Amino acid sequence: MAKRTITYADAGVDIGANARWVDTIRSSMSATFGPRVCNRHGSFAGMFRLDYEEILFRRNYRKPILVGCTDGVGTKVLLGISTGQLDGLGIDLVAMSINDLLTCGAEPLFFLDYLAVHKLDPAHLAVLVTGIAKGCEMSNCALLGGETAEMPAMYQKGHFDLAGFAVGVVEAHRQVDPARVSQGDIIIGLSSSGPHSNGYSLTRKLVSRRRLDRSMDELGESLADALMKPTRIYAEAVRQVMAHYRVKRVVTAMAHITGGGLPENVGRVLSPRLDAVIKTAAWSPPPIFAFLQSRGVDQDEMYRVFNMGIGYVLLVRPAFVSGVVRVLERAGEHPAIIGKIKRGRGKVILR
Repeated sequence: MAKRTITYADAGVDIGANARWVDTIRSSMSATFGPRVCNRHGSFAGMFRLDYEEILFRRNYRKPILVGCTDGVGTKVLLGISTGQLDGLGIDLVAMSINDLLTCGAEPLFFLDYLAVHKLDPAHLAVLVTGIAKGCEMSNCALLGGETAEMPAMYQKGHFDLAGFAVGVVEAHRQVDPARVSQGDIIIGLSSSGPHSNGYSLTRKLVSRRRLDRSMDELGESLADALMKPTRIYAEAVRQVMAHYRVKRVVTAMAHITGGGLPENVGRVLSPRLDAVIKTAAWSPPPIFAFLQSRGVDQDEMYRVFNMGIGYVLLVRPAFVSGVVRVLERAGEHPAIIGKIKRGRGKVILR
């Protein structure tokens, strides 16, 4: 009697599923390709032209600086699994890296994803990649490639994790350098859709015993819907501001408001001789934050953990504030003047 051999499938990994998975996502990826993508069938890596010579799409750089970012979605993934709301997680993934990249004044070029799963289910995971492709389209960048790892020993059944990697470019003389932040600069805030992708370890603890799918009057929607709103992507708004002021460098710094909230992320662009004074009455946070605070979190901790309704900020020279606000409004934003830079000791002061 012939001895039975052991296969990879016996260890829980289906190699054939990977080939089917690649075919499933090919159209979603191709939808993000522009004329600068050099797509080769069967290639082991994606290729992208930095300069492009076609008359209609000409983009040449004199002193280009490449900008790279990587991030994940964190424990919001667990909430997505428990609620079945996975479609927005792909947008979250793109947003977390792209919004960071924008703070340097960079143009997003391309994005790559990494998905680690218990079991490779092409139809199921296509929902995630469709969201990633949508986030890339919103960012005007290409979904150049990715990797999916099937690891049943690492992840529980039905569980997965995802990470993303973004690359952009900025001309050396156009980069946004926080060293230029000065006394008198005005802080403009752009609204968030909710917690975005930060603070979910605390959030899950606060809502662990509640029915997430039940509609709540104070939210105007279910708790699941309020918490699973995708992270906003600010690429188009920032692009329009930077394009409008091609010569004058009116934006002195930008910050993506993620973990650490306004105090930590605005604080990163301050010198030791400057403070950022932020007036919290200048905007109205989405109601999900008041609900979370009512579960027993004090005000200081809320602002330390969550974005509290401001997902992105621009620091702007005073003389150009009204112009920048108009550009942001034309881009579909509802900017709020939330504070000012003053002499100090490198602190963010919330009032």
